Amino acid sequence: MTLPPLREVIAHHGLTASKALGQNFLFDEQLLGRIAAIPGPLEGRAVLEVGPGPGGLTRALLRAGARVTAIEMDRRCLPALAELADAFPGQLRVIEGDALKVPHGIEGPYHIVANLPYNVGTALFTGWLSGESWPPQWSSLTLMFQQEVAQRIVATPTDPSAYGRLAVLAQWRSTAKLAMKVHRSAFTPPPKVMSAIIHVTPTEMPPGVSARMLERVTEAAFGQRRKMLRQSLKGLPGALEALEELGIDAQRRAETLSVAEFVDVARILS
Repeated sequence: MTLPPLREVIAHHGLTASKALGQNFLFDEQLLGRIAAIPGPLEGRAVLEVGPGPGGLTRALLRAGARVTAIEMDRRCLPALAELADAFPGQLRVIEGDALKVPHGIEGPYHIVANLPYNVGTALFTGWLSGESWPPQWSSLTLMFQQEVAQRIVATPTDPSAYGRLAVLAQWRSTAKLAMKVHRSAFTPPPKVMSAIIHVTPTEMPPGVSARMLERVTEAAFGQRRKMLRQSLKGLPGALEALEELGIDAQRRAETLSVAEFVDVARILS
């Protein structure tokens, strides 16, 4: 289907990117098509998109055959999204509201694909990765972040400046990879930083581990990341004994522990 160029859609509806909502618009339809292809074939598959804005990525997903549920809190963008819904009958459902609060009502499995608003991206991401129930209802996460945040998600102890709670959360029961870097010049207006897309797929959850306990361990350990574990974990009952049982030197710092070592500590405490 032939649709008007995104720039014309923006101009027609008098839209400008809202700094307060962390918006930056992507107009390059080839790039948007590449992003939509990252999860794999989407024909007939359910997709959740957060913060579609005027619908650039949305149209790429719809062209790939996806059934898209889009959550948008910026009312200014709703008429442009309504036009897309008319152009792809039965494929697009738009929910107005805050993605942190409104239910999407999609039954799994579904993919989550989003150029996330920078101001809520990390909160949404950690929410999708949290909870005791696993595997999740989503099949994969394909998400745009500031490049610095994306690097924190895929980091290992070999990169101690980036490795932290976000990496452990993303990697202990899923695989996270950097799928694509996106230059700041691709956006309107250009953000001050570079962006990158991460792709996350769930894997088997290690047995005998409470997700909440792992969160508590990493929160304590990385909350005082400059301190040795004997200091940062001393407020967590049984943690120092767990280190001893596992043969982990309490003089190490949090960023030197592998994801597997954090899981082992959390398993003993669970």
